Amino acid sequence: MEEKIAIKINNLTVVYENKPVLWNVNLEIKIGTLVAIVGPNGAGKSTFLKAMISLVKPVVGKISFFGRDYKSQRLKIAYVPQKESIDWDFPTTVLDVVEMGRYGRLGWLRRVTKKDKNIAKEALKKVGMKELENRQISQLSGGQQQRIFIARALAQEAEIYFLDEPFQGIDAKTEKTIIDILKKLVESGKTVVVVHHDLNTIKEYFEDIVLMNVTIVSAGKVNGVFTKENIEKTYKNRNSIDFIK
Repeated sequence: MEEKIAIKINNLTVVYENKPVLWNVNLEIKIGTLVAIVGPNGAGKSTFLKAMISLVKPVVGKISFFGRDYKSQRLKIAYVPQKESIDWDFPTTVLDVVEMGRYGRLGWLRRVTKKDKNIAKEALKKVGMKELENRQISQLSGGQQQRIFIARALAQEAEIYFLDEPFQGIDAKTEKTIIDILKKLVESGKTVVVVHHDLNTIKEYFEDIVLMNVTIVSAGKVNGVFTKENIEKTYKNRNSIDFIK
């Protein structure tokens, strides 16, 4: 039986100021997988996510979700950016932020319904933040900030989840909470793609991996792809791979 494809990328190339950031990227991601995007700083990992959801315009390339373009499938796709890209001083509450995950389904100028509010509150409960729903986001710790953006993505009820460095700058308890949530999403048939930097947790957290440095070095199951040879090709030095047994 042929496995169904959630995301298909053909010949994706992105250039900034005449310098290639992504070059001829070709990749298929199957439905119901938890995928790590791994590579050195400047490898194009964040740009890769942004190009897939039309935040960055490629020079060339075709991207499809369930066989269709992003515009027609955007309600099925949730994106969690890096925390550093958010204005945390903006005067809004935790619940307000999570309710934003419902906006795409509400349409222009429609109000949040009781159902939407309940979905948002349930998402907060899943990430362990229900008791802080009325707190201003400026009062949150780094781990709490990350949790509410995971909750916002959950409230969207998407089929595909893109997360850019979700474990950066958070405590161990929050990291475990987030990875458990992501694994449950995959178990329910969702597709989750994570830009990840900690090589020590790859085997524990992920089943599939994409090794990237401007282009794709190798991609596939962690057990087959996550090798010293491939990591060395990706990072161009041995310091990053000393821990791999």
